[in-house]
Amino acid sequence: MGKIQIHTERCKGCYYCVESCPKKALSVSEHKNDKGYQYVEVDDALCVACGTCFEVCPDFVYEILE
Repeated sequence: MGKIQIHTERCKGCYYCVESCPKKALSVSEHKNDKGYQYVEVDDALCVACGTCFEVCPDFVYEILE
């Protein structure tokens, strides 16, 4: 099973991924990236690497790893 990698520096806080995640594995961090946006965090225990976040993200925040 794969895993996702999040490039937090690319996140602009639209949170489409959080709303779309079928396993509710994504949440908004309390921390901010260098651009001042609260970025997204993944709960690896819940994530099944389905790719939904990758598909909906307009900022190429996600990478699916094998």
